[in-house]
Amino acid sequence: MDKVMILVIDGCAPEYITAELAPHIHQLAGKYGFAKTVKAVVPTVTNVNHASILSGQFPSVTGMVGNYYYNPVTGEEGFIEEKGFMKAETLLQAYRCCGYKTAFLTVKGKLLGVYGHAADIGISVQTPERDLLERLGLPMPPAIDSLESSRWIVDAALACIRKEDPALVYCTTNDYGFHHYGPEAAEAQQQIRQIDEAVAAIYAADPERQIYITADHGMNQKHHLLDFQRLADAAGLHIFCLAPLKDRYKENHVYQEGGILYLFLKEPEEKAALMELIRSRREIEGVMDKKEAAEKMHLPLQGIGDYVIFTAPDCAFGELDGLTELTTDKSRTHGSLYEQKVPLLAIHPAAPAETYQYSKDIAAVLLQKME
Repeated sequence: MDKVMILVIDGCAPEYITAELAPHIHQLAGKYGFAKTVKAVVPTVTNVNHASILSGQFPSVTGMVGNYYYNPVTGEEGFIEEKGFMKAETLLQAYRCCGYKTAFLTVKGKLLGVYGHAADIGISVQTPERDLLERLGLPMPPAIDSLESSRWIVDAALACIRKEDPALVYCTTNDYGFHHYGPEAAEAQQQIRQIDEAVAAIYAADPERQIYITADHGMNQKHHLLDFQRLADAAGLHIFCLAPLKDRYKENHVYQEGGILYLFLKEPEEKAALMELIRSRREIEGVMDKKEAAEKMHLPLQGIGDYVIFTAPDCAFGELDGLTELTTDKSRTHGSLYEQKVPLLAIHPAAPAETYQYSKDIAAVLLQKME
C-alpha cells in the first residue's frame, strides 16, 4: 500500500499558491508530478467538499449538501458537526479496513466530528488532546481564529509522519486568513510560504509518500450582500432559506454570507410570486428547481429545498440587519459557482494529470486502485 498525504488548504484559490510563494511545492510537483487547476463540487463550502475529497464521490452519493441542515417535515435545523450525515465510504475507512494506520488533522473541530471517527489518530486545533500532543512532541495549538493555526496543523502532520508513520494522512487548514486577506496581502502570502516550508519538510521526511495539495473551495471578494429571507418575508412569502455555508465560524464570515441558497417553499401556490421576486434582484444570477439542480450539480434531491438560487460574481446572500449591505473589504467568501476552481499539486501521484478533473478524483483514483 502506497503511503499518502492529502493536504487541503482551506479556501485556497489558485491565485494564492503561486510558484513564487510556494517554490518547494511547485518544484517537487514539476519534478515528480504535476500542478494544475481542478473543480471543487457545488456548493463550494467546507463540509460538502471534504466529503467528496475523502470519498471520491459527488454530493449525490455522499449526501452532504452543506454545513447546516433543515428538515422541512419536523422544522428541525442545526449545524452539521458530528457523524451520521456522511453516506459514502471514506479513504479513512478503506485504509483502516485494510489494516493500515490513518491520521486526520484539522483546525476546525467540526471536521473531526463529522469525518474523523475512522482515524487512528485525530488532532484538532479547536479541541486538542494534551496527551496526544505530548506523545507527538507538539505544543498546545494557537487560537483557531489566527493565521498561526494553519501552520501549526501542517507542522503537526509532519510530527505525526515522523513519529507514527500513518499510511494515510489527511490534513486540512483553516480559511481564516483567506477570508480576511486577498492573494496580494502580505499575511496571505506569509501563510502560503509557511505551508510551502512545511510540505518541503514532509517530503524530506518521507520522500516516497504520495502528496496531494488542493483546496475545498476558492475565495472571492463580495461587495453586495442580500438577505433573501428578509426579502421573502417582507413580500409575504412562506419560505425557509437554508444557507449551505452557514457554520459556527463567524470570524470567517460575519454575515454567514455565501453564494447559494436552498429555498424550501412551504406554500406551492406561491411559486409564481417567488420567481417574480427572484427575477427582480440583480444580486441573483440564476435559479433551478431541485430536480435540475440535482442533475446539473450532482446533488441529492433530499436536503436542497424546492429551489436553488445562485448569486452574481460580486454578490452573496447573508444574514443582515437590513435587506442589503454594501461592503468594501469585509466580505471575502465562497459558496457560489465562482469559487469552484481550486489548485491541485501532486507529488508521486497515482495517475496522470489528465485523470484529475475534480478534487474528489484524488480519492476516486486511490480507492479504485485498492479494489
